[in-house]
Amino acid sequence: MSLPPFSSQLIADVGISLGDEGKGRLIPEVADELRSTAHPVSVVLKVNGGANSGHTAGGIKLNLLPAGVVVKDAAHLCIGSGVVADPRKIWWETKPLEQKGHAILSRLLIDERAMVSDLTHRLLDLAWEDYRTNVLAEEPRGSTGRGITPAYLDEVGQQQITFSDFLAGPNYFARKLAQRADRACRTIQHVCRVSEATWASFFDKLTIAEQRANAEAIEFGVFPKEEFDFTRFRRKAPFTLNLEALTATYWSAGTALAKNIGEVRELILREVARGRTIIGEFGQAYWLDKRHGFSPNVTASHTYTPEFFESAGIPVQRIHTFGVAKAYDTKVGTHTFLTQMDDAHPLATILKRLEFGTSTGRQRMVGWFDAVEKGDALRYGGFQDVMINKSDALTHSGEWRGELLICGAYQDSAGKIVHHVPRNEAVRKTLRPVYTKHAGWSEDISKIRRFADLPKNAQRYVAAMMKATLAVAYEGGTWPAAEKLPNLRYLGVGPEPSQIIKDVPVTAELVKLV
Repeated sequence: MSLPPFSSQLIADVGISLGDEGKGRLIPEVADELRSTAHPVSVVLKVNGGANSGHTAGGIKLNLLPAGVVVKDAAHLCIGSGVVADPRKIWWETKPLEQKGHAILSRLLIDERAMVSDLTHRLLDLAWEDYRTNVLAEEPRGSTGRGITPAYLDEVGQQQITFSDFLAGPNYFARKLAQRADRACRTIQHVCRVSEATWASFFDKLTIAEQRANAEAIEFGVFPKEEFDFTRFRRKAPFTLNLEALTATYWSAGTALAKNIGEVRELILREVARGRTIIGEFGQAYWLDKRHGFSPNVTASHTYTPEFFESAGIPVQRIHTFGVAKAYDTKVGTHTFLTQMDDAHPLATILKRLEFGTSTGRQRMVGWFDAVEKGDALRYGGFQDVMINKSDALTHSGEWRGELLICGAYQDSAGKIVHHVPRNEAVRKTLRPVYTKHAGWSEDISKIRRFADLPKNAQRYVAAMMKATLAVAYEGGTWPAAEKLPNLRYLGVGPEPSQIIKDVPVTAELVKLV
């Protein structure tokens, strides 16, 4: 039975866990499905976040640029007004990809109202982490150090610099950047109370990180090593910046993109009118949303479907939401992780070899599939289809021969069953997961492309993940009619673009396997 067509020309690619679900690989799959239809994909829009949201698509690791880079016939790659973007970082991603044959600049459009992030935000990011650990004596938040939260703070503080400022005169930009730099230095010194030695170390830390991240570009001569030397922006006097060098560097990077700065909202309205499809690519995931997640382990932007319209700058209308998850859970930082596996568990050992952050390289924690979190993301966020990745990683291997667990509810200390994620973090920390057990499989599924060819136990586990997730999403009510149920449209059985199963039975039939 074939799956129904997408319900809108607007498609939201969102995560229903805590990020790292493989959202990047969804985009070429949707583009492929729609290529020969009346509504091909013409725009991939980066909706939120900044260089903290790493996606991998077609084997390419991306931060700021949309994963539509790998969809060669997608005419437009857009950065929406809900994004904070360092113009230097745009170049650091674009130039190496252009050299490898990917057309970027000819397709790139940065919204005029997209916000400019810069070195001062990265210094503030490091300073607030230092404040948290050394002044407040709390656990580190686990920030990426890319300056994202401080950049959004400038927005809510009415002190943002936008890409439209690169289209004005240099004096206007220089004045705004000087004010920003002064605020940052005073905050770092007097509020965060960073030591002089630590202040100096920030520049070395950023230099080491970016030279490592851009090692290939340096090796092949795309950029000189000095391009990533942040120490040139540090003056000898502590808590002062080489403002002339900083201003000149950012003005040069920003104005070089002048032809790529414009009206994303007009482009999207035009493409919709022409019958084209627009994919909104989201960073992070529902449970990292600044409002719906659990502070401080959240990002600074909105990470779910409604932000599509804010970032694109178009009216709210019908949209097709694609919720993306993995066949197990991962988290980074200091999150409450109710389904976390013991590090000594044989499956945990296998999964942790696979799980490192695209943006930061940080080791992720691993755990069992939490259908409560995913079901609530769908219940309160909305959804039409689902994609689940990395099911192949659960195959029996080495010492791993056990059953798979799915968390379908929580239990409090009094034994009461809790069907949804409490909005109070203090309450959530007191709960424990209620698991169902499912037989595993030993067959290699990475080469399978038809659902019917999967081992029966793999089929049942996939069905159980969907059933448990939807049981939470529809808890307390009646499930929709069969034709209105969301479907598991794509099932990932490996990291390569080709390792996708696309003929999963419709949900009404799939859940009968459990």
